[in-house]
Amino acid sequence: MSDSYLGEVRLFVGTYAPEGWELCNGQVLKVSNHEALFSLLGATYGGDGRTTFALPDYRGRVPIHMGTSSTGSNFSLKDKGGVETVQLTQAQLPAHTHLAAAQQSAGDETSPTGHFWAASTVKQYSAGTTAPNAAMKQNALSTEGGNLAHNNIMPSMALTYIICTRGTYPTRQY
Repeated sequence: MSDSYLGEVRLFVGTYAPEGWELCNGQVLKVSNHEALFSLLGATYGGDGRTTFALPDYRGRVPIHMGTSSTGSNFSLKDKGGVETVQLTQAQLPAHTHLAAAQQSAGDETSPTGHFWAASTVKQYSAGTTAPNAAMKQNALSTEGGNLAHNNIMPSMALTYIICTRGTYPTRQY
């Protein structure tokens, strides 16, 4: 891993960090042991900024480039966003219908309140009057869904992010 820049972050297939690299798991380091790296990171990712500083923590995270996206969202260095699970609200559901519960046999109740829909046993000879609204039995319409959050993680493969702690100090281009 020669020719690496100090502070460079790479993906690595191992479960450890090679010599001159550390895992990007948010660990806190002493400034006195890593002064050059501290000059790049500061306390951006944690630490007290005087004697300690932290490395970025990419566990369970997908890095994105900082700046303003094409949709206008602004991402500053170290900003975190997103969630692993989402529970949809009623407003986010697509338009849909539910099945009505009914009996195939003729009904024998005179009031619909608290009952299922059923075939009428009354012969109707006139239009009649409009019946008032009534509360049907609680399960007259089927309930769908479990009201649980769903997984919001894109297809992924876990690898190890590592950061160079001994490398060439990057110079700025102006």
